[in-house]
Amino acid sequence: MSGAAAAASRARPLAAVALGGLIAVLAGRDTPARWRSPWRRRAAHSGLALATVVLIVASLISVTGIGLPFQINRLTSGPSVGRAKVIGGVFRQAVQSTVTVNYVMGGSIRLHGGAAPHLLNLLMPGGVVVFEVLTALAVVAALPLAARYPLLGWRIAWLLLLLVPLTRIDWLGRWRWNPVQIVVLLVVFCVAGRRQPRPVLWWMWALSLIPWWLWADKNQSGLIVSALGMVAFTAATLAVDAMRSRRHTQDALADQEERTELERARRAVLEERARIARELHDVVAHHMSLVAVRAETAPYRLAGLDDAVRGEFGSLSETAREALSDMRRLLGVLRYDQPAGRSPQPRLSDLPELIETSRKAGVPVRLAAPPALEVPSGVGVCAYRIVQESLSNAGRHAPGAAVTVTVDHDVDAVLLRVANGPAEPVDLVEIGAGPAPGPGHGLTGMRERVALLGGSLSAGPSPDGGFVVSALLPIGTA
Repeated sequence: MSGAAAAASRARPLAAVALGGLIAVLAGRDTPARWRSPWRRRAAHSGLALATVVLIVASLISVTGIGLPFQINRLTSGPSVGRAKVIGGVFRQAVQSTVTVNYVMGGSIRLHGGAAPHLLNLLMPGGVVVFEVLTALAVVAALPLAARYPLLGWRIAWLLLLLVPLTRIDWLGRWRWNPVQIVVLLVVFCVAGRRQPRPVLWWMWALSLIPWWLWADKNQSGLIVSALGMVAFTAATLAVDAMRSRRHTQDALADQEERTELERARRAVLEERARIARELHDVVAHHMSLVAVRAETAPYRLAGLDDAVRGEFGSLSETAREALSDMRRLLGVLRYDQPAGRSPQPRLSDLPELIETSRKAGVPVRLAAPPALEVPSGVGVCAYRIVQESLSNAGRHAPGAAVTVTVDHDVDAVLLRVANGPAEPVDLVEIGAGPAPGPGHGLTGMRERVALLGGSLSAGPSPDGGFVVSALLPIGTA
């Protein structure tokens, strides 16, 4: 009993998937195409339009006469036969020689020669020919839908596969179907099968075989033809399934790579922010230590202070030390994966040493800066890091290019500009997004630092083919 219950529990999801596939085949929506480029979409639509025109002509030829190839051979066998005469003779023989009036109740009347037009006018004036031509056009109607609505096109093609044999039309080769109809069915089937899930694909295969066997001739040759057609159709379905699985795998890998890249960019931003926070801690901790020391030593440096003032200075010192303790705990969290740095934070006055180090590394750099420029510590660290990152990126993406670093200032802000020329022979690309190993996020870190100070940053290609980074760092809000 437990085994039967387990089998039933396993069969339930499979039945739900199969039922969902059947519902999707009968009433589901088409999946939009994902074109890799616009020119591929245009090429597919153009090819589909051309194929539709060719198959319409082939379908009309298939219904206008049974012996059309023999008529073409007979008309072209004589000497000096013009192309226009051949075409005119073919269609005249196809329309006037033999017309068949078919009835659903059975039997047929074959009208020969010149008596055909008169009897058709008496029975059904032009009706048979019009009906056959409309049927020939209808079997191609599903093909234009293959690009955008292939599942809908397959439904139309399958319905025609089921109903066309009821018309009792004698198609070329005396088939029950127009040969063009089979081609159209295969095209829309393959396109829809690639875009739909696997249950939908195999339901389409099973439903397509119903009319194929329903109208199969019961003699031996008819059964052999139907069996061969089933084998060929099954092989096509397996090929479409393999292509669909491969495309699904490729799409999944592309999505995973995109998510990985986004996660890598997010982690780079977080790491840069943590680095900025560590550096800012060092700057703020220095000032807080000075506040605590000055508050503690004030009663000894200033004579004549009453007890209330001494208590106020003691409270300031205690508050400053509590703030330092909190910042040290925060710094421990930010530096959980690396040891704390022991060197002091860089300043704007350290730029000459950075320029000299870059020159020794082979980067031709020229510095233009005031000899003695005093700015707040946060502004100095930010300016130093921007120049450092710009020089690193210039050496990585534009090797051999000359770099100019310009530092200027006014009352309220520091103006920073780092410009490099084009690389030879490597083409220059945007800083932080070039052909360096792995994705770069230099611009992201620069913007984070400048945003912390309330400044502005611009970075982009220069007219001469190089790259320019400009930053405006406010002094008053530092």
